Amino acid sequence: MNADFFAALDLLEKEKGIPKDYMIQKIEAALTNACRKEVGPSTVIRVSLDPVKQDMKVFQQRNVVADGAVIDPDTEIGLSEAKAITRRCKLGGVLETELKTKNFRRLSAQAGKQMIIQAIRDAERERQTREYENLKEEIITAIVDKVDVTNGNLVLDTGTGYATLLKDEQIPGERHEVGDRIKVFISEVKSGEVRGPIVTLSRIHPNFVKRLFELEIPEIMDGTVLIKSVSREAGSRTKIAVESRDENVDAIGACIGKNRMRLDAILAELGNEKIDIIKYSEDPTVFVAEALSPAKVLGVELDGERTCRVTVSADQLSLAIGKEGQNAKLAAKLTGYKIDIKA
Repeated sequence: MNADFFAALDLLEKEKGIPKDYMIQKIEAALTNACRKEVGPSTVIRVSLDPVKQDMKVFQQRNVVADGAVIDPDTEIGLSEAKAITRRCKLGGVLETELKTKNFRRLSAQAGKQMIIQAIRDAERERQTREYENLKEEIITAIVDKVDVTNGNLVLDTGTGYATLLKDEQIPGERHEVGDRIKVFISEVKSGEVRGPIVTLSRIHPNFVKRLFELEIPEIMDGTVLIKSVSREAGSRTKIAVESRDENVDAIGACIGKNRMRLDAILAELGNEKIDIIKYSEDPTVFVAEALSPAKVLGVELDGERTCRVTVSADQLSLAIGKEGQNAKLAAKLTGYKIDIKA
């Protein structure tokens, strides 16, 4: 071991974020296995790396037994022989003797090297997994590194590593080129055994819109305005229910912003997906009526648990239901109520 080796560990910690102590533990374990190939599989080996002295020592550990009771000389040593090495030995104790590694075959050194490389890979995967887990349920900005023309998937450089945004998780109709910067929502992170963490990215998740509102609306960020629920059909329409905790702050007005600047910034990210901002109410009849916006509701009657009947004028019926039932479905998801609409 030389100074360059320990300098490399320092560099690894600085650039990759892999702790030096972690790598020393992994390398000691790797070198222990490599050394055992030379001295016998039953031999108990201890490898010690000293970053202060910048050296490595290998020790063989043997149990001290009574003279004449040695069965395996690789793991045991008689008391008299042990005392000849050091007077401090006692029956039943463990004697450590240093092994010289200069004559260890290149094969063992190569095996140790491979295990060290594997330890670095494992540490890198663990680091990436931790970083992604810290970002779970958050929005990040990534750069398009590759576009798969066969299936439409995007390989993104997230700054932590590379992850795939599946075609099914992209907003319908949107197109991206290599080098584009796009926002994505990290919905799930799993630890991968071979290629690192498995990260699920999405631009269609309802919480993608929720996080966009949190980023763009200061009143939501500071907790003055609360997002109570979100329902979404990506690329088409989103309904978001908001509530103000300050009677002097209009929740809907705060989300729209002066001259619609705040809302337009969100719509630009969503490809001009329609957004209905709904005022939340603890009264389910009021909340359901608001959720069916832009339709005007004449009345709402609760009919059993989580079910209600809604009455609208004849000219508002198609608007309340929406194209292919979209408005009614989104309102039902937003409120958690099954809605039966009648003219």
